[in-house]
Amino acid sequence: MIDAHQHLWDTAVREYGWMDGPWADPLRGRFDIERYTEVAKPLGVTGSIVVQALHSLDETRELLAVADARPIEGVVGWIDLTTPDVADTIAALSGPLVGIRHQVQDEPDPEWLARPDVRRGLRTVGEAGLVYDLLVKPPQADAALAVAEALPEVSFVLDHAGKPDIAGEAWEPWASWIMAMAGLPNVTVKLSGLVTEAASGWKSADVLPYARHVVDAFGPRRVMYGSDWPVCTLAASYDQVLELAEAALDGLSETERDEVFGGTASRVYGIGG
Repeated sequence: MIDAHQHLWDTAVREYGWMDGPWADPLRGRFDIERYTEVAKPLGVTGSIVVQALHSLDETRELLAVADARPIEGVVGWIDLTTPDVADTIAALSGPLVGIRHQVQDEPDPEWLARPDVRRGLRTVGEAGLVYDLLVKPPQADAALAVAEALPEVSFVLDHAGKPDIAGEAWEPWASWIMAMAGLPNVTVKLSGLVTEAASGWKSADVLPYARHVVDAFGPRRVMYGSDWPVCTLAASYDQVLELAEAALDGLSETERDEVFGGTASRVYGIGG
């Protein structure tokens, strides 16, 4: 089993500006690979993708440095896409870099992905053989669809299914947008992060319609499981996140489930081979 989305950090070493209130208190502290392994390994996780949580090259270098520790198989890091030396920056990074991500959801401009300098950087990411993880919310949805359409040569991974407003029971336009994203062959999606978009005290029935819509739209070979640990712990334990993913795949064959729980991530990120 591959967990395609987890994080590592130590808030005593580095400040994470998005942890901007008491709501984030449970996320403060040291969340290292040993702590992750304690919760994930007993559940059958054999490999993982660790994902950046800061716009910081130093953080990316640190993640790459610890990536020899099992179960990490790859790192989705950060670089400044807007600079002209993107290719050189990528080439200077040492370790199992498999993708790049930027917290587009936090950009004040919902059209950030449409900027010419950003798109130039995205092309360079694709030319380097790396994947680009899309971290967007509904305000950036149109721009995400447009950039994936405009750059068919780049492999995009949609994190957290685009963060639908599950707490607000918003189905449209998210559901139609997911279908449009699924219509692009260069886009895959992570079945991750949904519990933190649900209301406090969520039930499986609140989240499963969204999860199953993602699987139905993309198909198992283009969906990958991710825990979003430790962010998920704001709303659920690792066990609960995994159980929810398994419930979303109810009715699929063993081969199809294997795709979601490892095959898709292995192909898209080029790991495990």
